Amino acid sequence: MNDDLKALIRTIPDFPKPGIMFRDITTLLLDAKGFATSIERMAAATHGPVDLIAGIEARGFLFAAALAAPLGAGVLLIRKDGKLPGVTIAEDYALEYGTDRIAIHADAMAPGQRVLLVDDLIATGGTARAAVRLLRKAGAVVEQAQFLVDLPDLGGAAALRADGIAVDSLVAFEGH
Repeated sequence: MNDDLKALIRTIPDFPKPGIMFRDITTLLLDAKGFATSIERMAAATHGPVDLIAGIEARGFLFAAALAAPLGAGVLLIRKDGKLPGVTIAEDYALEYGTDRIAIHADAMAPGQRVLLVDDLIATGGTARAAVRLLRKAGAVVEQAQFLVDLPDLGGAAALRADGIAVDSLVAFEGH
């Protein structure tokens, strides 16, 4: 379906550790037509109007900003805790070993705003699920998420769907 875009994503075996097949989107980002096409297709897959595009640090920022113009929406940054000035609200989530925390500005949105969650890749879904919880805690209506790449074997998209999120991705790669 999106084989043209999939061909622009480089696979680097055994990075960052043996057995991992790293899906490197920097090669797609370097291709102006490929990046523009990915944004056009993500915008076309968006269901209904959205007020804000929430991008997850850091590559999600690129897709959120690029999608904002064609969708007529603002950009909301979801950052690692401690990176935003001012008052924030945050959400913890589990990592393989320990926990991490993401945050948004407490005044970044009004309750009831429709938010599209965007990131470059969905793997286990830990960060994306935490982002949905955080946005909903702030009063957002979050019903959809978009990713350039899905790694379905890791279950993140399925977990988001179980949380009531419509998940779209342009390409999928088997394995991890």
